[in-house]
Amino acid sequence: MKMAFMGIDFAALIPFALITTFSPGPNTLLSASMGMGFGYKRSLPFLLGIWTGFTLLFIACAFLVNTLAQKLPMFRDVLAVVGSIYILWLAYKSYKASYRVEDQLTEPLGFFNGMVLQLLNPKVIIYGFTIFSTYLGDMEKHLGSILLAPVAFATLSLSATTTWTLFGAAISTFMKHSKVAKAIQTIFALSLVLIAFDMFSSIFNR
Repeated sequence: MKMAFMGIDFAALIPFALITTFSPGPNTLLSASMGMGFGYKRSLPFLLGIWTGFTLLFIACAFLVNTLAQKLPMFRDVLAVVGSIYILWLAYKSYKASYRVEDQLTEPLGFFNGMVLQLLNPKVIIYGFTIFSTYLGDMEKHLGSILLAPVAFATLSLSATTTWTLFGAAISTFMKHSKVAKAIQTIFALSLVLIAFDMFSSIFNR
């Protein structure tokens, strides 16, 4: 049964948005890693950077979804390459980071890092294009809608990164054991590498 309003099928949109937002990805994995190393409070600027970048990116998607593919057909391919390289760098930083309390002298990723991660994340951009070209394609295109929808989706993203950060903070005590810490660091880093590889390989799968 459809739950429609303003031409929007919320019965289809809500599950898609929840699964896409809360599933493992650069945002959630890095948020968990930050929570483990620095706790929620020191991770908050990074999370707010994600929220800001996510909002700006979705606003851009709302305005450009109907014209970008026609005028710049190679846009997604270029973005996939740049984004993959950036995420590989983040994977390296995640792997080399020290989570021992006595070694925590390096500053956590900040607001700018969180914002840039969104602007160079092809999956978030494709997510935005999908949202505004399908689920919200029939929504009235006035300024209020274009601004409100991105803020709503960015806030959903903030709830996801907050959940993963708190999860990371909850298991931080286990990180005092060097073997456990290295195993978890390796898992997160390899996950990011797989995401970067998937982004890059998507160029050849279209």
